[in-house]
Amino acid sequence: MSPFLTFKTFYTNPLNIEYFYIFLFTFLLALSLIAITYISGKIIKADKTHMAAMLLGCVFPNSGNYGAPVALFAFGAMAFDYAVIIMVIHAFLINSIGIFIASFGSEKSTTAREAMQRVIRMPVLYGALLGVLFQLLHFKLPPTIMEGISLVASATIPTVMLILGMQLAEIKPQLFALRYVNSVTVIRMVISPLLAALFVIFMPVSDTLKSVYILLAAMPVAANTTMLAIQFDVKPNLVSFTTFVTTLLSLLTIPLTIYILNMM
Repeated sequence: MSPFLTFKTFYTNPLNIEYFYIFLFTFLLALSLIAITYISGKIIKADKTHMAAMLLGCVFPNSGNYGAPVALFAFGAMAFDYAVIIMVIHAFLINSIGIFIASFGSEKSTTAREAMQRVIRMPVLYGALLGVLFQLLHFKLPPTIMEGISLVASATIPTVMLILGMQLAEIKPQLFALRYVNSVTVIRMVISPLLAALFVIFMPVSDTLKSVYILLAAMPVAANTTMLAIQFDVKPNLVSFTTFVTTLLSLLTIPLTIYILNMM
């Protein structure tokens, strides 16, 4: 369903300079979180595998299954469109930088070609590219086709919310060294939104986009990182547990974040 959602978003929303700023600052935030997590990992003396698990948890927020629905409910339809755009960028980062991070911490080697093949197989990316292409070419789809696309796209959010619940239901609480769990939790839930709040000061974009950018940066660990951790054997239990902990914590932090954003 996600390719239909991304196609509709990029097809119906006029392209402007905000798209450039979204990509630039999302990429800069990811690089900043990588640097902070690496320094934190060195301080707590994390080995290579634990470092990779921490990076997977700290850098990539759950902007799709969690962030987009919350943005819709909190700030409306325009905010949801912004959230979908950021979600596509995050998906690209997870399937490129995320793969290299997982490969770094694993005994299983991954070549640049294999990483690129995974990026190329992302259906969400094609939905976004087609939406942009059709808009630039002023290609008008018949109303009946758009109604079908909209119908599938509208079903995406309820479905991903169900998937998120199913993923969380499979997570089993386990014992881990607290220094790893605490580091990921603080960086993902506190430092990430604070950095985002700092970045938006320099973003000449709408207040709605600024709020969405900060909100998505405050999201818990992305559920998709667990799949990477399993695939490359990068402490999957630790990654899934930090996903569980940060998601539970978000029941308190996300309403607080929304309250603060509404007060600004």
